[in-house]
Amino acid sequence: MMTKNIPATDAGTKPHYNILDGLRGVAAFMVLIYHVFEGFSTSPVDQRCNHGYLAVHFFFILSGFVIGYAYEDRWTKMSIGEFFKRRLIRLHPMVIIGVVWGVIAFFIQGGVQWDGTPIPASSVMLAMLCTLFMIPAAPGMRTEIRGNGELFPLNGPYWSLFVEYIGNIAYALFLHRLSNRALATFIALTGAGVAWYAIGNGSGYGHLGVGWTMGDHYLAAGLLCMAFCFSIGLFMARTFKPVAIRGAFWLCSLGIIILVSVPHVGTVENAWMNGIYDTLCVLVFFPLLVWLGASGKTTDKKSTAICKFCGDVSYPVYVIHYPSMYLFYAWVWNNHLTFRETWYVGLGLIAGNILLAYFFLKIYDEPVRKWLGKKFLTKKPKTI
Repeated sequence: MMTKNIPATDAGTKPHYNILDGLRGVAAFMVLIYHVFEGFSTSPVDQRCNHGYLAVHFFFILSGFVIGYAYEDRWTKMSIGEFFKRRLIRLHPMVIIGVVWGVIAFFIQGGVQWDGTPIPASSVMLAMLCTLFMIPAAPGMRTEIRGNGELFPLNGPYWSLFVEYIGNIAYALFLHRLSNRALATFIALTGAGVAWYAIGNGSGYGHLGVGWTMGDHYLAAGLLCMAFCFSIGLFMARTFKPVAIRGAFWLCSLGIIILVSVPHVGTVENAWMNGIYDTLCVLVFFPLLVWLGASGKTTDKKSTAICKFCGDVSYPVYVIHYPSMYLFYAWVWNNHLTFRETWYVGLGLIAGNILLAYFFLKIYDEPVRKWLGKKFLTKKPKTI
């Protein structure tokens, strides 16, 4: 087996990639913007901030890179069970908050499906229980309470957390054991699969906004995308050598904003054009942005503070924002409102979710993770 190019230093002595923290926050904020505009689109073609769904793939690449950086040299001292405990402590406390908020929002909305069909409270509670244990709902199941096929109808974006958990399990069981050559082969195969799916119009619109439902093979496509993204992030962590770059945070942030804001490329009839764009973003541009972000350093207190704040709230923002979007969509659609009539509410949703995320981070997430770390881990968990 080929050796892995990860320095054998203790995780606590490794430098922290604060720019990557900041970029994760920028991507999370763009997801917020994308979901606000989602309330006014009739299809993926006319969605403003059109490629916001690609931010999830950026998260997967970043996750592979950071987990590889944090854990690749620790497997001789760390069991699989210890790794799983660390990941659960990092991710699941906020999952619980997002589920509770999803239940509250569902009842505020009237406890009905999108078509107005009343849903028994027992079905909502069952959906809550399944979501807490990351058990997805298939279309037509009792727990698929919203009626549009979401894996997690109380909080739609949880599909990516579900896929992330699968990626973490795969990493612990076999990915970390692969040589660089074997991992590169796996990346090439999954990357070819992602390109084939996108350019071959597997989604019906030539896009990679998949994973959120079991319908139309979207979940399988989401797993394929995660397999590529997580693996290439891991490979980059093993082989990373920084390049000289100045202003990495601002340049890479601008790159993320531009890439996810590009309008749909082509039309439904020539969906392969948008498929090429999505393929280039996931296979080329996003890995490049992660590499450049890891290469740079913040050189002033202001940039450092911005990166820290963005990184701190990124995960809470992603986890708690969508239930409020359900309420926003219901209000917009039931009253046939336009973006011009509601833009200020959308802006308030963005700001409000960021503030709410910071509130939950400080009064709940950080204290709970600290307590769980002391109680269940051999060492204090490293926040990644």
